[in-house]
Amino acid sequence: MRRFPRGRVNAMKPKSRYETNKLQKRLRRQVGQAVTDYSMIDDGDLVMVCLSGGKDSYTLLELLSNLARSAPISFRLTAVNLDQQQPGFPADVLPSYLDRLGIDYTILAEDTYSIVRSLTPEGKTYCPVCSRLRRGILYAHARAIGANKIALGHHLDDVVETLFLNMFFGGKLKAMPPKLLSDDGSNVVIRPLYYCREADIARWAAHRAFPIIPCNLCGSQDNLQRNVIKEMLRSWDAEQPGRVENIARAIGSVAPSQLADRQLFDFAGLRASAARIALREVG
Repeated sequence: MRRFPRGRVNAMKPKSRYETNKLQKRLRRQVGQAVTDYSMIDDGDLVMVCLSGGKDSYTLLELLSNLARSAPISFRLTAVNLDQQQPGFPADVLPSYLDRLGIDYTILAEDTYSIVRSLTPEGKTYCPVCSRLRRGILYAHARAIGANKIALGHHLDDVVETLFLNMFFGGKLKAMPPKLLSDDGSNVVIRPLYYCREADIARWAAHRAFPIIPCNLCGSQDNLQRNVIKEMLRSWDAEQPGRVENIARAIGSVAPSQLADRQLFDFAGLRASAARIALREVG
């Protein structure tokens, strides 16, 4: 067993605490900034936090709980988990964790697992069908309990990955919005982790030792298109640090006249002004 001199061991601990404190402050600042920039939460809101058992949703719940204690407005949180009846799902993990925290929560049990498996063609990914079913169940529950905001754990990497997925495979220039009104206008979805990097969330989840529940439904599928994009972003982080963040900033700084969408910019009506034409003729 390798032994370090006592002085070196003691010197390592403060640095570790310092880095952890920096990480916590960064995540809190980024969540607070996203909530403020996009007016995600208002005074008196009941925010339904969708908890999957993954690192992102655990981090989301903790950061929103911290924000609720320090924010200049008053809002309430309630957590909800959808038990999709996957074989081997550890149904006791989330209730035990939430009971210890003393947070209001609901566990919804719906057998979407069988439906997803039956509706997904061989060789296709489960995600499209699974996400639609989950969304419908969660939206209905939010309406039933009077939650006027639904908080999801999507982060900056998810946003950029979605942008490239839509570009590469859908021929569309769109990503994930930080705030979204449902099609029927009855639900407002918010993404408070919008400015947070996945690597930071993973480090925080490891530090907090959250009881992670893996998604075995889609996690069992190899070569998902999103995994290809994830690997591309990882290589960019290694080779060109800051590139992914720049792409995320670009999503919020759009110049319609420099693109080609005729719905967003009137290219047909673009004309040089008569005054400028006259000046050129005189010159």
